[in-house]
Amino acid sequence: MTIALAIRDVRRSFYGAKVLRGVDFDIPTGEITGLIGPNGAGKSTLFNVVSGLYRPDGGSIMVDGAECAGERPDALVRRGLVRTFQLARGFPKLSVFQHLMLYGPRQPGERLVDALLGSRRSRHRETELAKRAFSIARRLKLDHVIDNPVTALSGGQKKLVEIGRALMAEPRIILLDEPMAGVNPSLADEIAGHLTALNAEGITICLVEHDMALIRRLCRNVIVMAEGRTLTSGSFDDVASDTRVQEAYLGRRQ
Repeated sequence: MTIALAIRDVRRSFYGAKVLRGVDFDIPTGEITGLIGPNGAGKSTLFNVVSGLYRPDGGSIMVDGAECAGERPDALVRRGLVRTFQLARGFPKLSVFQHLMLYGPRQPGERLVDALLGSRRSRHRETELAKRAFSIARRLKLDHVIDNPVTALSGGQKKLVEIGRALMAEPRIILLDEPMAGVNPSLADEIAGHLTALNAEGITICLVEHDMALIRRLCRNVIVMAEGRTLTSGSFDDVASDTRVQEAYLGRRQ
C-alpha cells in the first residue's frame, strides 16, 4: 500500500489555545478515507493546515513522500493536493463557468505580456480550459446553469461548483470538508456517486462528513479525531464499536 498523504505530530495553536495537539495518520493512495469526530475535534483546522492556509507549529506533512509542511496553497495545488470548503465560497458577480475557469492550472494569460498581446499560447490554453470547464459542468449536471451567477444557485449546486473547481485543478488528492452538509438527500446521494466515480478514476479522497451512513457507504478506512488528536482508525464497524469513539461523541458514562 502506498501513502498519498502522511501526517505526523501536526500541531497548531491560536493565541495559546492548542487546537491540534499532535495529529498522526496516513491517507492511502487511491482510496476514499473518512475523517470523523465530534464538533471541535480539529478536523477543519487540520485541513486548513494541510492545505497551506495555516502554517503548522510543528510536525510533518508529506504528499507522495515529499515534505510540504508550511508550503503555500498554490505550491500544494501544483503537487496535486486540492481542498474544498465547508461553506461554498465564490465571487458574487462571476458565473459558474468563470468560477471553473479561475481554477484552471498553467494559464499563460495570467502573465502580463501574454495578457496584453493575446499570444497564441494563451489562446490555445484558454480553449483547452474552456473545454475542460464545460466537460466538468456536464459531469456534475451544472451545464444548464453554467452561465448563471453563483448567487443564483441552490446550496447543493454551490457544493457541486466547489467540487468542480477542485477538479479543474487536475488533483491527485482532494480534501473534502463536509460536501453534503445542508444538501437534500437526493443530491447528497448524487454527490456520493460523483465521489465514487472520481475515486475509481484514481483520485485519492479524504472526506470530512457527519453523515455516518455516507461514511460507512463510501469509506473503507475511517480516522477518528477528538480534542485535536488522532483517536483511532480502522474500518467503520471497528471505530463505531470502539468505546473511546462512543465516549468522544456521547460523553463518558458516570
